[in-house]
Amino acid sequence: MSRPSQRISSPSHARAPAEARVAPDAQAPPAPPDGHAPPAPPAPVRIACALWVTAVAAGVFEAALAVGRYLAGGSDSAAEIAVGLAVRLPVFTAALLVALHMRRGHGWARTVLTLGLGVVGTASMVIEPIQALAQGRTLGTELAEAGAMDLLFGASRATHVAAVLSAVVLMFLPAANDYFIRCRADRAPGSRAPGNAR
Repeated sequence: MSRPSQRISSPSHARAPAEARVAPDAQAPPAPPDGHAPPAPPAPVRIACALWVTAVAAGVFEAALAVGRYLAGGSDSAAEIAVGLAVRLPVFTAALLVALHMRRGHGWARTVLTLGLGVVGTASMVIEPIQALAQGRTLGTELAEAGAMDLLFGASRATHVAAVLSAVVLMFLPAANDYFIRCRADRAPGSRAPGNAR
């Protein structure tokens, strides 16, 4: 007479393999709707964006010094200060918005920053010192005659120009170029269609 089988399946043991297969999927983070995450900005793009913010901050500081100089009885008139603020403040706001778009990989934003602030903006900031040098004035003469407000303005202007030029260079480094190319490809029509997602 054969003995009854000793192998008795336990319900908990039977469920274990199924639960083991389900658990990893339940813990996995949800996938992006388009099937892939957007590329993260590389270090040159992130630093360039921070430098654009620095340049805007320097510009705001220079505007505040101009107002302080007028209140202290400087040579600038109220009309000149008002016109300067009316032009600068919208430009500063637009520059910040465009810099954020540049950080997200929009090529048009890189072009606007390069031409608008990198070329035109820098030219407007250095034309006055160039004219002073053309008239025979030297850096030593300017420093000897400068007051505290002038020295602050000069330091801010130097920071401003350095931040702009450095940001322009960083935006065109190879890593930055690759990032803008990948972002442009991601935004191309059909690139995020379900059939193209990987």
